[in-house]
Amino acid sequence: QVQLVESGGGLVQPGGSLRLSCAASGIIFSVYSMGWYRQAPGKQRELVAAILYRGTTTYADSVEGRFTISRDNAKNTVYLQMNNLVFEDTAVYFCNAGQIGHNGEYVPGGYWGQGTQVTVSS
Repeated sequence: QVQLVESGGGLVQPGGSLRLSCAASGIIFSVYSMGWYRQAPGKQRELVAAILYRGTTTYADSVEGRFTISRDNAKNTVYLQMNNLVFEDTAVYFCNAGQIGHNGEYVPGGYWGQGTQVTVSS
């Protein structure tokens, strides 16, 4: 049984930081590329950051330079370090186990976590 369990969300003031974690089980974690998505109320789910199984990372323009995705294959965990948070970062954040597409891009798979809420508010 595949499980992706996110943690680390919460309430933070603008300019603050949070680190999200996603622990995976039931998959051979090291061969998967992993992605963090977010969904704000009334908006579509969007890809925030991805780390391919070989370690290459990609980011949405809106978080480039503020967020860092990393992985620890020994712990079957992917992280999202979020710094200098702004109101627009408020959303439910989901992790996903995916793969590399034909053009080297991240392609989401069918495994999703339950999500963790991040709220940026003063």
